Amino acid sequence: MSEKLKIGVTCYPTFGGSGVIATELGLAMADRGHEVHFITSRLPVRLQSHPLADVSFHEVNTYTYALFQHSPYDLALASKMAEVVETYELDLLHVHYAIPHAVSAHLAREMLGGKLKVVTTLHGTDITLVGNDPSLYKITKFAIDSSDAVTAVSHWLREETEREFHPTVPVQVVRNFVDTNEFTPHSDDALRGKRHCRGESPQLIHVSNYRPVKRGPDAIEIFNLVLKHTDARLLMVGDGPDLSTAVHKARHYGIFDRVSFLGNREDVACLLAASDIALVPSENESFGLAALEAMACGCAVVTSNVGGLPEVVRDGVDGFMCNVGDVEQMAARALELLRDPARLSEVKHNARQRAVETYDIDKVLPEYLAVYNSVLGRQDVPLTAAAR
Repeated sequence: MSEKLKIGVTCYPTFGGSGVIATELGLAMADRGHEVHFITSRLPVRLQSHPLADVSFHEVNTYTYALFQHSPYDLALASKMAEVVETYELDLLHVHYAIPHAVSAHLAREMLGGKLKVVTTLHGTDITLVGNDPSLYKITKFAIDSSDAVTAVSHWLREETEREFHPTVPVQVVRNFVDTNEFTPHSDDALRGKRHCRGESPQLIHVSNYRPVKRGPDAIEIFNLVLKHTDARLLMVGDGPDLSTAVHKARHYGIFDRVSFLGNREDVACLLAASDIALVPSENESFGLAALEAMACGCAVVTSNVGGLPEVVRDGVDGFMCNVGDVEQMAARALELLRDPARLSEVKHNARQRAVETYDIDKVLPEYLAVYNSVLGRQDVPLTAAAR
């Protein structure tokens, strides 16, 4: 490599899609010889499963003071950003989520005399939920307009951002991605995921953070209708505020023994590889990473026809798109596949091919690298082969 980049990454260190993409992107850049520093409140979830990764982690510690009703995390983050940038002579900060990360990055840049470059990636609710709050609208627009480059994870999200905020900085679409070597139907660990089945029952799966926008309890509604016509099992992966509602529904319908509530897991890939159909009944998705990871593992998907999901899932090819909240239609589509093994096999194959040919990490990384080089005024820095 002729010249490596020094990149700071800030994200929410959770199981959510923005944190997953930010971490995987940082790991991939480090694998290819670039220097990567994560600046977050705690070790990102996906980084925990790669303890030997050649990246640095810098924890943001908040200050407790009697006059502070809430610890000023955004200020502590800005201070840590400036410290890490100055100490390690970073070229740029890549922040995921406009609020508060892009604002903190702007403060860090001001502390450093305005020389720091900032790339902001919008992931969805920072625009559609947080940014739309009247009390946060102006600072969200400021965060976007103060960035040197702004990316959105889907064309739908770019259009929403332009419609709501009329940004002065062009919003570029850089799609989310998946490592199709990790998320694969041929995982050696897939048999471990099958242990949740009973006999040869087909397996359905729902993976989310169980926020209301994900409509996790709808997966139980769908599965209850499916069980009226065929035998199957359902895996519910993740945790969040709506999980207790989903558990209650499973007990109410008398199907609790057919559902495995697994909580947050790091072995999602093997669970997906062992499943046949992924249920993604979300109220909205700016992209639909859960659907893409399922597709990469050879799962057919039954999803809502909203947001960025139609850009990922081809209706009738990789799975089926249904109206939000129409659990009857989603159950009917799932049954259509379960009753026709040949059709199910075809759709699962199509889903895997779609993920490999369009959304593999090696196809998307050059797009992010081009953004970095553009804001730095550099010629393209080539990627080297992954070490991981």
